[in-house]
Amino acid sequence: MALLQVKFDQKKRVKLAQGLWLLNWLSVLAGIIIFGLGLFLKIELRKRSDVMNNAESHLVPNSLIAMGMLACVFHFLAGKICYDAVDPAKYAKWKPWLKPYLAVCVLFNTVLFLVTLCCFLLRGSLESTLAHGLKNGMKYYRDTDTPGRCFMKKTIDMLQIEFKCCGNNGFRDWFEIQWISNRYLDFSSKEVKDRIKSNVDGRYLVDSVPFSCCNPSSPRPCIQYQLTNNSAHYSYDHQTEELNLWLRGCRAALLSYYSSLMNSMGATTLLVWLCEVTITIGLRYLHTALEGVSNPEDPECESEGWLLEKSVPETWKAFLESLKKLGKSNQVEAEGADAGQAPEAG
Repeated sequence: MALLQVKFDQKKRVKLAQGLWLLNWLSVLAGIIIFGLGLFLKIELRKRSDVMNNAESHLVPNSLIAMGMLACVFHFLAGKICYDAVDPAKYAKWKPWLKPYLAVCVLFNTVLFLVTLCCFLLRGSLESTLAHGLKNGMKYYRDTDTPGRCFMKKTIDMLQIEFKCCGNNGFRDWFEIQWISNRYLDFSSKEVKDRIKSNVDGRYLVDSVPFSCCNPSSPRPCIQYQLTNNSAHYSYDHQTEELNLWLRGCRAALLSYYSSLMNSMGATTLLVWLCEVTITIGLRYLHTALEGVSNPEDPECESEGWLLEKSVPETWKAFLESLKKLGKSNQVEAEGADAGQAPEAG
């Protein structure tokens, strides 16, 4: 027995075709939106590739771009099919191609659903990429005279100002690296010599942060040097006083930004996927309803449309059997080819 069987007369078939025509053109617009979202995400990832360890994943934006382009092509074609379905003479040329087209639509919907899942699951890989990328970016902050790294200072400063963050996990990350170039250190100074000798790696480490960590909303002038030295500043206690620095790390800030971006894109893509599934189901009903017209000479006659010709278990069983037959036929062909080569060798 057919699954979800529905009776159609000529009027219902025309209304279904017209409704699907409209939905397909709306889906062309949705495809353009998905393409635009993928392009925007790709640009956003490229903009900050320097703090992503140059290993940012472009799988999701590339997939969105590809799916958006395919959606435009598929639904432009489906709109034409639905428009011609009203006229039996025009529909005749599409009739042999509609069943393979529906199979391609099912495959397209499956891939689109997987891309939607990827939008929601990208956070894990992004967090690891940002952690390593920001750490390396901070390490190269001082290399303003090194070719290939001279832009890193500006990149990190602009990042901290734009996202109101400081360091990788927090402002204390700057205490663990030498972020001031040797070019601007006075090596004749006793303080500089003592600080360099005080650690094994011979780095100039200070309890200070770059200017871009300063919070302009703070009423107090920015304290960015000697942050842990209470005596260096008037009426100051770094353990109890709220510092006039951004307290959130840039990894958390960027992760929050990209996560909200990906969640929005995932939700949009999910809505488009639901629309795609609706169109595919509608096309299946239109296809079976037109196939079921008993008398082509009488377009007014009733017909039946269905989603599946048999029940779900029977359809699945028939699918597995067809796969087995395909596998056996390939095996027989391979054995026949081997048998044909054996006498030649003899």
